[in-house]
Amino acid sequence: MSAQNSAGIQTLLDAERDASKIVQKAREYRTKRVREARDEAKKEIEAYRAKKEEEYKKFEAEHTQGNKAAEEEANKEADAQIAKIREAGKKNQDKVINDLLEAVFNPRPEPIAA
Repeated sequence: MSAQNSAGIQTLLDAERDASKIVQKAREYRTKRVREARDEAKKEIEAYRAKKEEEYKKFEAEHTQGNKAAEEEANKEADAQIAKIREAGKKNQDKVINDLLEAVFNPRPEPIAA
């Protein structure tokens, strides 16, 4: 009976060793699959990020074109106004200088109204 018990124990030990190997392989497979899933998720996230970045750049390009056109129009209007002011300044420059010189050299003091 002792030999039979030894054989039974040996069979159980062999089965336990085989089970341990199966569990180890399952753990390795699960670890490998988790890594693959993580890598796949990173790739999907990066692709999604690139897609959204492209959409943003497209949106920005479409909407800044309108801003650029408005900015150019405003610059043209400002340049036209500056040109008008310069023209008026050149036109009345002599009169303004003479009026300033007259005011400096011939002061006419006036009392301040209370």
